[in-house]
Amino acid sequence: MAAEGSARRRLLAINNYFYRRGGAEAVFFDHMAMFAGIGWDVVPFAMQHDENEPSPWSGYFVSEIEYGRRTGPLRKAAQAASILYSFEAQRNIGRLIEQARPSVAHAHNVYHHLSPAIFSTLKAAGIPVAMTVHDLKLACPAYKMLRDGKVCEDCKGGRVYNVLRHRCIKDSWALSGLVLVETVLHRALGLYRDKVDRLVVPSRFYIDKLVEWGWPRGMMVHIPNFVNVEDYAAAWDEGDYFVFAGRLAPEKGIATLIRAAALSGQRLMLAGTGPEEEALRRLAAETGADVTFCGYLSGDALHALIGRSRALALPSEWYENAPISVLEAYALGRPVIGAAIGGIPEMIREGETGLLSVPGDAHSLAAALAAMAAKGAAGRAAMGRAGRAWIAAEFSAAAYRERTLDLYRSLGAA
Repeated sequence: MAAEGSARRRLLAINNYFYRRGGAEAVFFDHMAMFAGIGWDVVPFAMQHDENEPSPWSGYFVSEIEYGRRTGPLRKAAQAASILYSFEAQRNIGRLIEQARPSVAHAHNVYHHLSPAIFSTLKAAGIPVAMTVHDLKLACPAYKMLRDGKVCEDCKGGRVYNVLRHRCIKDSWALSGLVLVETVLHRALGLYRDKVDRLVVPSRFYIDKLVEWGWPRGMMVHIPNFVNVEDYAAAWDEGDYFVFAGRLAPEKGIATLIRAAALSGQRLMLAGTGPEEEALRRLAAETGADVTFCGYLSGDALHALIGRSRALALPSEWYENAPISVLEAYALGRPVIGAAIGGIPEMIREGETGLLSVPGDAHSLAAALAAMAAKGAAGRAAMGRAGRAWIAAEFSAAAYRERTLDLYRSLGAA
């Protein structure tokens, strides 16, 4: 640990989990590594967990909360109270600030486990605070603006009681009621609006959507996600299939993709697991689609599967933010077929780096698959090269670093 009063800049990096659990954690860890690499002291703050990476600061982490585990009624009550307002997180981050006075705090996901109570403590200590918006929780109590497989904006205009009315959280009255109370309390206390200095938003779509829901545009700064193209091979022997990589969940549009594969006669590889897997296997059998379920893949195995594909398919049917999977496909030299929803269209240059289709429309997606197949290997390789060149310039680590440093400077912290 660096001594207090050091001339080096110090970043307090905040996230619920301190292991690579999902997309938000990938951004969190890559952000920390980037700033450590340019000479900053990086101090993490997270939740205790068996899978956490080691850290000399873990003694300040808050007690573990895992909602899927069976616990007694008293423990459940304590967890519910922490969701609403975590005094433990406030105490621990207060001690951490005293030990390692940060130049700036940058939060990622804090909902439920850490709670935005920490922002009051940071504000009182005069620490500038930025927070990356990974989802739509600041507007929609249920994160996704999604209900029964369709986009839902019923809570717009302050009508957050709809989260209980529709039982949006796991179809549970109790959980939905708790999230309703959480939302009302946090808004009444201004824990995000008044205690966070800037919201870092990876997609322009999310900026526009949050503005529609009443957030001030001046509070937000657009900083796209990034990948290091140098970490990805781009010379692959192309196979005869399209690929989807991600969780097999309803909002991902995989049922539409399977129907489109059947309609277009294209071969499809699905890399991932999730709650829809059995239903999707049945659908593939019913439609006669040529689908291979590859299970969960990561690292080199996933890169090889995508790198040898004709294109990555991203048929989402909800408001995606800025999927890193698109950037990874480009880095691997592959084009992308994406649904025209959320932040996806701003990551695809139609006809140059990929193609767009109508979300939820199997015929539109089938036409896009057939059009991509008709381009031939040379045409697809050219699209992949264009995507790789684009992200090397606009979605690079260097671009992310400079944009973030500019933000920190504007907050007086760099």
